Amino acid sequence: MDRRLRNRIVIFLVLAAVVAIVLVRLSGRQPIAKISAVTPVRENLVSSISSNGKVEPIAPFVVRAQLNTFVEKISVVEGQAVKKGQLLLELNVKDAAAQLAEARSKLLRAVDDLRAAKAGGRSDEAAKTEGQLAAAVALRDRLQRNHDSLERLIAQQAATKDELAANDLDLAKAIAQVKQLTAAKREFEHDVNLNANRATLQVEQLRSEVAALEEKVRDGRIVAPDAGTLYSLPVKGGDYVKVGDLLAEMADLHKIRVRAFIDEPELGGLEPGEPVRITWDALPNRSWMGKTQVIPKQVVARNARSVGELLCEVNNDKLELLPNINVSVRINSRERINVLTVPRGAVEAQGGQRFVFVVLRNALGVGKATLEKREIHVGIADATNYEVLGGLQEGEMVALPGDVDLKDGMPVKIVNTDARYIRGRSESD
Repeated sequence: MDRRLRNRIVIFLVLAAVVAIVLVRLSGRQPIAKISAVTPVRENLVSSISSNGKVEPIAPFVVRAQLNTFVEKISVVEGQAVKKGQLLLELNVKDAAAQLAEARSKLLRAVDDLRAAKAGGRSDEAAKTEGQLAAAVALRDRLQRNHDSLERLIAQQAATKDELAANDLDLAKAIAQVKQLTAAKREFEHDVNLNANRATLQVEQLRSEVAALEEKVRDGRIVAPDAGTLYSLPVKGGDYVKVGDLLAEMADLHKIRVRAFIDEPELGGLEPGEPVRITWDALPNRSWMGKTQVIPKQVVARNARSVGELLCEVNNDKLELLPNINVSVRINSRERINVLTVPRGAVEAQGGQRFVFVVLRNALGVGKATLEKREIHVGIADATNYEVLGGLQEGEMVALPGDVDLKDGMPVKIVNTDARYIRGRSESD
């Protein structure tokens, strides 16, 4: 083999080795990920919160039974507009009325007894006691005068000692009778005082009993406490009701509010006076406008949710919204005009910060680029976009999530930059 041929063979082997090395390296490289990307755009952004809620009257009147009895008569129907003082229903209060008549009769007798006791007792008894004591005192005084006169006559020998002894015997009896009648009078006066106290207590008790029975009788006649709509009437004639049972609910339904149940993460964006739009599935072509009124001060558990209860004032001039119905609530809290926005799907949250993957193009070839994980600052958001406050410039391209996990420094190939096209294609697939 000549030298020229040998050199050619060596050159060929070297080239073959180089090709083999290149092929091995190429075979070990990872494939470039294919992604979709979007360029942030400027647009008007309205931050809104959507949730569910329940309609309730602002100042409802709730009527409950005040005694155990039967419903005697119902004079209205549910849903009726009623005037203040209008009769709604009547309860059976015949037993209470009979007890009231008896209590009133007892009260009259007790008042008469009290009047007599305060006047010193019954007039006939008082007069009899006074008369007996006065007669006994007069007899005692007369016998005492006779005693003095007889002693003088005996000294003049004009009377005998036997006459004096007989008089003194009668005098002793009279003195004893005066003492007895004086004690009886004191006992009578003591009894009069006791009877007066007893009569006073009895009158007070009977007056309380009469007042309670009068209230029961009044409670049997249920009237509208104010003008409004009777939106709940759960009883019918003949029903037996117990104390505390619900008889009727009514309110002025021109004045209603919606209690909206707002999820905890969205509570921070609420403020009083924000516009509210209410819809109801029963009237799908209607909507009602209102505004936020009372912002939640606490979070409560509602089924599997943690919510704050937002109170919204709503216009219900046509009385179409009914108490206790379930409605949909949309709150337009804030609005931004011509701001830079980025799709929500392109933003990742981590440790209270938000990031996007910015596409950095290079000069290696068309469609080839790398990703840069970058923190951004966002403002308000709607259902699809975030407002960009910082960290991203107009014209920069942001990667959209897809089949591969995005990482900082990852080489990628952009296959589509129209987010609407990507969503449409994924839905059709």
